[in-house]
Amino acid sequence: MKPFTDAELKQRLCTLPQWTLADNALHREFEFYNFAAAFAFMTRVAVLAEAHDHHPDWRNAYHRVTIALTTHYVGYVTERDFALAAAIDASEIV
Repeated sequence: MKPFTDAELKQRLCTLPQWTLADNALHREFEFYNFAAAFAFMTRVAVLAEAHDHHPDWRNAYHRVTIALTTHYVGYVTERDFALAAAIDASEIV
């Protein structure tokens, strides 16, 4: 798997305006009404991640969920990360 160039990453990020790139991962924070809503979101994303066979690093703190996507076995962001991020955004699970 060939890494994206900086220009390619910048171009790809334009397709996911709510995601940022930091520490070799795509990042996004989601905010919910309460902990139960945040946890329900995580459950729905877990099902989606299984379908993509690609799993996020994430953190839940009360009503916030932070997701980081990177392809661990290569050590950088790949098309798999962009695909899962786009699926999360498009799936109406937010």
